[in-house]
Amino acid sequence: MRKQGSLFGLVALLCVADLSAAELEVRVVDRHGAPVADAVVTVVVRNEAPNESRRLPARAPSTRVIDQKSLAFTPYVEVFRPGDEVVYRNSDRTRHHVYSFSPIKAFEFVLAPGARSEPLKLERSGVIAVGCNIHDGMINYLYISDAPWIARTDGGGVVAFRDLPAGAFDVRVWQPRLPPKRPDLVQSDLNLRTDEHRRLDFSLSLLPDSRLQFDREHTRY
Repeated sequence: MRKQGSLFGLVALLCVADLSAAELEVRVVDRHGAPVADAVVTVVVRNEAPNESRRLPARAPSTRVIDQKSLAFTPYVEVFRPGDEVVYRNSDRTRHHVYSFSPIKAFEFVLAPGARSEPLKLERSGVIAVGCNIHDGMINYLYISDAPWIARTDGGGVVAFRDLPAGAFDVRVWQPRLPPKRPDLVQSDLNLRTDEHRRLDFSLSLLPDSRLQFDREHTRY
């Protein structure tokens, strides 16, 4: 019975620990108030570099698949950690010539219908723009970051972080359609208390969708 009581005590302690975490909901809209999907939201401890890897818990590298279907990459934006791998799959009935000119990871390969690439390791933080050399309207972005908390917004323009400790944070937002050569949008006045639920709103001024007018010779990533 003593062991059982100890087990119940441990479970209760874990439940209290979970309840003590702060929650942050981030909502991203455009200048007309419409939700913005595929915006990458990162949360970092204030006054610390956004790619400070020592704060990351130990984790095994993961592999994510980018599909090519109906002449589009899915997802449009995907989030990775350094050391993760990406695989490209061709679910179309036509060939795709996948490539990137990115200085942090240049690559290219041709995928026949139904084929998939070998896993491609992403070692460095940054943004990689990927296109198809046959279909210029196809583009996707690989966002690689060491930020302790990172996610991309859903179709409603929302992302939620439910495991933040109390403290002071910077919240950054990036989206492919933001004007080039500008830093991420940042809110640096976020102070979270234990058990607090906070919501932040970001309003973005976006350029036209690059998937409709992609210039592979002048991509900025």
